[in-house]
Amino acid sequence: MTGPNAPRRLAIATRESALALWQAEHVRARLAAQYPGSSIELVGITTQGDRIVDRPLAAIGGKGLFVKELEAALDDGRADLAVHSLKDVPMDLPPGFALAAITARDDPRDALVSTRYDSLDALPADAVVGTSSLRREAQLRARHPGLSIVSLRGNVHSRLRKLDDGAYDAIVLAAAGLKRLGLALRIRALLDPDTSLPAPGQGALALECRADRDDVRAALAPLADSAATLATAAERAFSRELGGNCRTPLAAYAEWEEGRLWLRGLIASRDGRDVLRGEIEGEIDDAAAADALGQTLADRFRQQGAQRFASVD
Repeated sequence: MTGPNAPRRLAIATRESALALWQAEHVRARLAAQYPGSSIELVGITTQGDRIVDRPLAAIGGKGLFVKELEAALDDGRADLAVHSLKDVPMDLPPGFALAAITARDDPRDALVSTRYDSLDALPADAVVGTSSLRREAQLRARHPGLSIVSLRGNVHSRLRKLDDGAYDAIVLAAAGLKRLGLALRIRALLDPDTSLPAPGQGALALECRADRDDVRAALAPLADSAATLATAAERAFSRELGGNCRTPLAAYAEWEEGRLWLRGLIASRDGRDVLRGEIEGEIDDAAAADALGQTLADRFRQQGAQRFASVD
């Protein structure tokens, strides 16, 4: 493709984990197909979130640790765009940055991985389950209070090694990441959203750039997916309004079809003993309306006392 939006060169900032590199390469390939005359390269960056894997995310600053160094590369000109798992992107971006495109969403569900058990119901009452997510932990505890939930950090392959070494009876991961890495056969069960409501943005990729880079925004526009953009706008608005972060067990998942958006939300105590659920549906045709729908559901949650779940920094 040639024309006013065809860039001469694009540099993509990415984390250096196997999954992040797959995602960045996927975006690079799509941009190369869109702009065959352009030079498109990857700039690998190891983030603080990747370096510190022996402590829970909540204890070291949250998921923003996977994003900050990539934003620094955008700011100083080493890269033109960054590729993120949208669920890792803080609900409020720093001034001067923008999400230029949300790509078509992959499987948003959580996945159970085990060497011995085919479902959550098959796990014995005292089974050890690994997860890095308070959202998953709270929902697991709510439905299976006898399980022993243990923190599990690291990249996908290191988590699978810990499972295979016998440290856990099962682990719960994002289905999209396993499928992207060619590990779909490791999935023993896909968890329905009614069982484990996904994180806001789970399964979607976000392309971030500096807010003043109109050229980059225009170049990335063809990669945006309208259904994913609208669904995740509602999910992130719901989370933002309720102060969602990695210290709060919060979930949100929206589905957009034929002009209507169905948004489900959840906020809970970590022990799963107190869970607030809700949903809303409406006709949606742009991101502003989707954002408003998410805010409306959050308002309903506040009316039901959602403030009781607020995390303490």
